[in-house]
Amino acid sequence: MKEAFSLRTVRKKILMLSKMAGLTLIFSYILSTRLPVSEDTSFLIWLGFVLLLVLGIDSFMGCFITKPIDKLNASAKRMAGLDFSAPCDLSSTDEFGDLSASLNTMAENLQQALARLEDANMQLERDVEKERLLLAERKELVDSLSHEMKTPLGIIRAYAEGLQDEADEAKKQKYAQVIVSEVERMNGLIVTLLDLSALESGAASLNISRFDFVELVETVAGRLLIDAPDTDFELQYELPEQKIFVRTDKRRMEQVLDNLIVNARKNVSPGGVLRMEVTAENGPLHFSIFNQGRPIPENDLPKIWTKFYRDSGAEYSGSGLGLSIVAQILSMQNLPYGAENQEDGVRFYFSIPVTK
Repeated sequence: MKEAFSLRTVRKKILMLSKMAGLTLIFSYILSTRLPVSEDTSFLIWLGFVLLLVLGIDSFMGCFITKPIDKLNASAKRMAGLDFSAPCDLSSTDEFGDLSASLNTMAENLQQALARLEDANMQLERDVEKERLLLAERKELVDSLSHEMKTPLGIIRAYAEGLQDEADEAKKQKYAQVIVSEVERMNGLIVTLLDLSALESGAASLNISRFDFVELVETVAGRLLIDAPDTDFELQYELPEQKIFVRTDKRRMEQVLDNLIVNARKNVSPGGVLRMEVTAENGPLHFSIFNQGRPIPENDLPKIWTKFYRDSGAEYSGSGLGLSIVAQILSMQNLPYGAENQEDGVRFYFSIPVTK
């Protein structure tokens, strides 16, 4: 019974309104004819009732039908323009309320679908950009590797041809040593390049362990600087007397020290100063190595960490990969590093957090 008299649908609301209007119209007519007035006056009174009834019906129809339709239309237009910022705020228990809820659900689903589509497009753009960079790196790698291989291959060919025609055993031995040296150089270049590629691609992971960094520096520096023959520089160093422990990949940090020390040793001027420092006072550990000699052009300082970069004015030749490996290993651990020109040379440095 309660459901029969409820106004949960627009149809029931219109039927109820029309019945009430009919009853009101009949009642007003009977009332106006019973009044002790003339027939014309009675008609005018009844006409006033009819006018009020029409205005009342119009007002009710506006509340029940026109305003909900306007709200639904405005929301539909916003959604058609892909604006889902404001949902339809129509709250009623009839068909308009159901339609409003359906519109809001559709808007939410569309918004989620568009968000997923945008994420997919962004991922696709990143993948395309990554593929483009990968192709560019491969081309650069092939071009650089081809250029790097020309010199040792040319030397090997020249000395191999000389070895065929040379009768002097001493010269043959010398030619063979040169060929072996160039082969080892190419092998080292390829191994280093593969190692760098593994680091860049993420194929090589870090093996984190706790160790004394001062001991590692002493070991590497002793092998490369103190025990090295034919050293023509003045070695200065400042190392803490106590142990300083860090948590990082010990083998990779040994690579970093190797490359930085070898780079400084190759670039120090004859008889110049090579100074190495390790400090850790109330903060992270700081390593730096300075070689007295010709500075790096300021425009080239950012380039020294790239593959196959070599200073055209340097008096030595190398693979141009050492500093790239340094940069990659330190970047993988978010460790700050850099290089700077000083008054009479170049200083390389990096920092590592100290652990207990």
